[in-house]
Amino acid sequence: MSAGDWKSRPEGGGPLAYRAIFFIADHGGRAVARLALYPIVAFYLLVRGPERRASRAYLARALGRPAGLIDVARHIHTFAATILDRVFMLRQGMDRFDVELRGLESLEALLDRGQGVLLLGSHLGSFEALRVLARRRPQLRVKVVLDRGHNAVLMRMLDALDPQMAANVIDAGQDGPSIALQIKHATDEGAIVAMLADRAGPGEPATTAEFLGAGAPFPTSPWLIAAALKLPVALAFGLYRGGARYELVFEPFCEALNIERRERPARLAALVQRYAERLQHHARCAPYNWFNFYDFWQADEASYLSRGAARRDPGAAAGGDVAARRAG
Repeated sequence: MSAGDWKSRPEGGGPLAYRAIFFIADHGGRAVARLALYPIVAFYLLVRGPERRASRAYLARALGRPAGLIDVARHIHTFAATILDRVFMLRQGMDRFDVELRGLESLEALLDRGQGVLLLGSHLGSFEALRVLARRRPQLRVKVVLDRGHNAVLMRMLDALDPQMAANVIDAGQDGPSIALQIKHATDEGAIVAMLADRAGPGEPATTAEFLGAGAPFPTSPWLIAAALKLPVALAFGLYRGGARYELVFEPFCEALNIERRERPARLAALVQRYAERLQHHARCAPYNWFNFYDFWQADEASYLSRGAARRDPGAAAGGDVAARRAG
């Protein structure tokens, strides 16, 4: 499954998997629900071939070695565990979770200027862990940009658990100007606007950045929005550390952007590459937190495998480099 196909694929296993997780959480509590994740993971391993192959390909890059079936099972289990925890975070709050905060002071320093912040995350870890911010600063407003149409079943279930959440979502399924206007309105009032910056949708402007050994497409829209609205940018990573433990990491990224039109391609490429480097750092530190279960690198996968065979056949590696340049 390629990057261009990810929107057509139900994320994480589709409605059946989500309903199973929610049902077990409703009737058994977290301890029982966590035990029930194992048969769900086994089912996923058996029936979701594209995601299984994507997991194996990603883990080979992140771990620096061939990934086995146990690695893939652990990867899928980590994803399922964070989906389960979203249910309990929304229903019962964050009290049952041990969330370590890192870098919150840098984010607070940006907010204390009276201007909003664009907070960029990714499908690495749990974005839901951002709810802990409301505990630290009850007066803080957080808006989240999400494509409600892509995962409609999950969104309806989460809305039912916490109707207030719907009021804090900016629907990414709207046209670009509408999204930008809502972001501007929120940040003018001093809010944090959080959005994911690692997936480029079909037809969305993107640029290629080096990530885990090969070029991968990243969207440029978040950076164009930040530049148009003159917003400071920070990064967020909500990493699952096992059990009930999460690590929520904030990193200041750049001051208010001002990009001249003639500089735009080079500046965007540099910003996206810096973002990809931070994403790569955390992906290596928490490799099983990666929740992009599709071919993130697209055509570059073949060249990566060829380069990996260089010790056995240097000629094949050279051929892979040529293929990479053609694909680039």
